[in-house]
Amino acid sequence: MRIGQGIDVHRFSEDRNRELVLGLVHLDGEQGLVGHSDADVVTHALIDALLGAANLGDIGRHFPDSDPANLGIASRVMLDETLGLLSRAGYRPVSGDVTILAEKPRLAPHMPTMSEALSAAVGCVVSVKATTTEGLGPIGRREGIAAMAIVLAEEMS
Repeated sequence: MRIGQGIDVHRFSEDRNRELVLGLVHLDGEQGLVGHSDADVVTHALIDALLGAANLGDIGRHFPDSDPANLGIASRVMLDETLGLLSRAGYRPVSGDVTILAEKPRLAPHMPTMSEALSAAVGCVVSVKATTTEGLGPIGRREGIAAMAIVLAEEMS
């Protein structure tokens, strides 16, 4: 068994046309995040946790923002490629847990859908929770959203 953790942070975009994607779910009408990809902070943290569990580096190593091919890439594509890397390294995810840190938007109605989407994509249960920072720091000042993830992976026989 191996454990990996991931953390990601993205600031809110000033572009009101930028869509917010969290945990593979599009949140219509919400302010999007800045990023070279779709800026899905939840899935990015999960990808880093998956990569960490298999000692495969981090998201920046596999999907660098210096590569024009990654401009606007959907996090679902990065997640699928990451799962392929994990499999080729001889690991499969067993369980995942994600915590989103955000003051806005209200996430409670979306967490079950995020959990379902991520669980289906990863092939194991991925729990999704959210909390605020009680007004402290850049998240508390509503400058962006952060996510932390942990993954348990097992070596395939």
